[in-house]
Amino acid sequence: MQTITNLPNEWSYVIGPYNPPVAVVKPGETITVLTADAFENKIDSVDADLVNIIELPFVNPLVGPIFVEGAEKGDTLSVSIESIEVTRDYGVSALIPEFGGLCGTTFTRMLNPPLPARIMLHPIQNGLITFSDELDIPRIPYEPFYGTIGTAPQVEAVSSLSPGFHGGNMDAADVCPGNTIHLPVNVTGALLYVGDGHATQGDAEVSGVATEIPTRGILTINLIKGESIATPRILSKDYIMTVGSARPMEDAARIAFYELVVWLEKGYGIERLMAYQLCSQVARVRLANMVDILYSVVAKFPKRYLPSSQKI
Repeated sequence: MQTITNLPNEWSYVIGPYNPPVAVVKPGETITVLTADAFENKIDSVDADLVNIIELPFVNPLVGPIFVEGAEKGDTLSVSIESIEVTRDYGVSALIPEFGGLCGTTFTRMLNPPLPARIMLHPIQNGLITFSDELDIPRIPYEPFYGTIGTAPQVEAVSSLSPGFHGGNMDAADVCPGNTIHLPVNVTGALLYVGDGHATQGDAEVSGVATEIPTRGILTINLIKGESIATPRILSKDYIMTVGSARPMEDAARIAFYELVVWLEKGYGIERLMAYQLCSQVARVRLANMVDILYSVVAKFPKRYLPSSQKI
């Protein structure tokens, strides 16, 4: 099995078509990917100097680009996440000045002073995460996923901090082991990027930081030839899902639900307006993040309500 990573000083901080591939894979191939955490694995103490460690825009390092043989514009890249293993015994979370959902940021200007920088380390043992020894609360289950995964846009090079139609930093917890994500192919080779491993995260990632971890992930890469999609799609055992990223948040939700209705129509034969009404009865929604350059919303349709002939 091929193991893919970037050299420590050569992480990708944009998702785009301009960097040379770090590896080439074939459709049907299963690979191992080694990722760093969102802070390049530089934080090992609560006393670390967070302000000096974070050197924007060099945050959220990614493995990639990974060239997929045979991928052409108009195809769909399919990435099945077989497993995500944390490669150290703790995760990191932090309060970052001028970053988060409930404070002034560079996009939401406020006159009040920035929040103070703060680092927390969360031990991970036997599939459980200790949030803090100071709180008498249960440990949190280890539920890993990739906060950032995407394919290169045709022209743009997009920051690894931002989500979009290409995928990117969606912070969607459904991009997890057992699920498959579909991504649009905009350039030859697709050029896949992946990273930003999270051990756990609440919906919305409200403070802007999850339990950040380095990972060893096992992924299976496939191609759906001649079928294009406009936004990322996720398939789990129980749901089909679409992701929308935009500001304001309601536009992110509109993109996600629009693409879900289109998928139900074209993929499952449900007339468009009937699919729209059906979503209003049975669909679910997940706020993936409310902190990034764009916000991300996941619209989820239960598979049990697909027509019997179309269940997958």
